Amino acid sequence: MSRIGRLPVSLPKGVTCTYSEADHKVTVKGPKGELKQAIDRDFKITMEEGAVLVQRPTEQKRHKALHGLYRALIANMVEGVSQGYKTQLEVIGVGYKATAQGNVLDLSLGFSHSVILGIPSELKVQALQEKGQNPMIILEGIDKQLIGQMAAKIKSLRPVEPYKGKGIRYVGEYVRRKAGKAAAK
Repeated sequence: MSRIGRLPVSLPKGVTCTYSEADHKVTVKGPKGELKQAIDRDFKITMEEGAVLVQRPTEQKRHKALHGLYRALIANMVEGVSQGYKTQLEVIGVGYKATAQGNVLDLSLGFSHSVILGIPSELKVQALQEKGQNPMIILEGIDKQLIGQMAAKIKSLRPVEPYKGKGIRYVGEYVRRKAGKAAAK
């Protein structure tokens, strides 16, 4: 049996979870918002004593593969509506800048033009520029998948290069550096 799938998802105070048999969707409501997730019609979702249980119908390989996935998705939704998620990116490079106005992110990344990126309305974006520090981009929201997807998209605009370490990276991310031409002799 799946070790992750059989664990119950505990619901914190103020969070409710409902499962609709008609359209096979789990809805999680909390103080920060509401999230919905479609679930395979074969799976059974039960609520008991402030916890959500995901049960698979058979031992088929497909059901085993999806069992832990659905439990993890529900757990991420519960954490998102109760606490929320936050991802921080840092922009490293001479002349690289980031500014945010509403849900529009304006990045100067060494190209001949600035890159303007629209952020979905479900997320909040901040761009911090402190003197002597690298510019920071902070994404906040309740949907873990959407935050990860937007952070990856921002990061792909200027990936970190291994020689000088310039580019966009997650805060705390380790970048393996290479020696340049001088080390070849």
